[in-house]
Amino acid sequence: MKQADYSQLAQWDKDYVWHPFTQMKMWQAADPLIIERGEGSYLIDVQGKRYLDGISSLWVNVHGHVHPVLTQAIKEQADKIAHSTLLGLANVPSIQLAKKLVELTPPGLNKVFYSDAGATSVEIALKMAFQYWQQQSDPQLRRKKKFISLAEAYHGDTVGAVSVGGMDLFHATYRDLLFEGYKVPSPYCYRCSLGQERPHCSLDCLQAVEDIMSGHHEEIAAMIMEPLVQGAAGMITAPAGYLGKMRELCTKYNILLIADEVAVGFGRTGSLFACEQEGVSPDLMCIAKGLTGGYLPVAVTMTTDKIYQAFLGDIQEGKTFYHGHTFTGNPLGCAAALANIKVIEQSGLIKHVQHLAQILSSESEKFKELSHVGDIRQKGLMVGIELVKDKLTKEPYTLEENIGHQVTLEAREHGLIIRPLGNVIVLMPILAMSEEELSQVVSITCLAIKNVTESEQ
Repeated sequence: MKQADYSQLAQWDKDYVWHPFTQMKMWQAADPLIIERGEGSYLIDVQGKRYLDGISSLWVNVHGHVHPVLTQAIKEQADKIAHSTLLGLANVPSIQLAKKLVELTPPGLNKVFYSDAGATSVEIALKMAFQYWQQQSDPQLRRKKKFISLAEAYHGDTVGAVSVGGMDLFHATYRDLLFEGYKVPSPYCYRCSLGQERPHCSLDCLQAVEDIMSGHHEEIAAMIMEPLVQGAAGMITAPAGYLGKMRELCTKYNILLIADEVAVGFGRTGSLFACEQEGVSPDLMCIAKGLTGGYLPVAVTMTTDKIYQAFLGDIQEGKTFYHGHTFTGNPLGCAAALANIKVIEQSGLIKHVQHLAQILSSESEKFKELSHVGDIRQKGLMVGIELVKDKLTKEPYTLEENIGHQVTLEAREHGLIIRPLGNVIVLMPILAMSEEELSQVVSITCLAIKNVTESEQ
């Protein structure tokens, strides 16, 4: 593309587009990177420069860009019909996908409710859990109206999802809009809020959860959590056994468990769903991102027959779940999801991810040699590299220093797209990425961290 064409696009972008999670004053002062196309593990800008996609285009891409099977499935479905509503009608791909998801997800999740994004799938789960208890015959159970969530949790940006979130940087402004619930400590072992250290602690953070549950279970509808890894919190990785014990506590105190698998599902942690790794079947499960291989916005909320049955009744009883979205069960998106699952199964993707995760774990040893890397957290192909001013004291960089953003800009100069979460550099490579490409991701990230943090000294 000619420089004049790029300049025109860049100006239109600054004139008309408001970017998410972006301080637009900073954006206006820089030259935007404008992506035109993709190819496998690469993004290609309008001027033809290639960049490895180190964050799977915000944690969604599974098989790479412009995968022939997914592209063909979308084309074939578009030749039939692009969209028809699920309000009063059904469509073929949504039926087929629902059946397939019931077969693949943990036992007991037998009903599929469609939406279009992770936040909406969470919002639906919260509303289902709330209404489930309100429709019980026992008046004591109808007191169960509150939710428990983890400190630093992130479940999306709709009001309900923000209410069970815990990231003040994102959500403090909206506090007056939110409903109250209970917050319990995250299993953030590097900066344990209880002053404990792994592996010598006995998961005291779970005792804090039980203290809340034992004292307030009569009013608690559900516990919501991201299984194994709290993604947007900075790749906080739970110790082994934490998820399973949370399931046990919810069962003990008659509290529904909502598993937010939006970021961790579809192979990202090394199994198709993160809950599998500790044999957990939640009462509700939220799925999005990798569901369509990163091609189209489709999400689902899955639940049990027991919860579904509580919504059945005559119309005058008011038990209907009055919730829906215009593009609920969109045929194009469902066709993409079915193709995505087909490729996962036929390509042996999960074994490939497990193999890459071992390589990534070995390659990540390079980060430990850097003077400003405090902690490295990994589960499958989810990695968080926490940068600190001082390794000994764990002193963090300030918001004003914006160190994570500086590192990502440096990585971009070397042909890699990554994105920070504050002081945490996130690596979320495309799951089908080759070994060689993965090694490049690690090497460039290591170089970028070194160049930025050691030049600050």
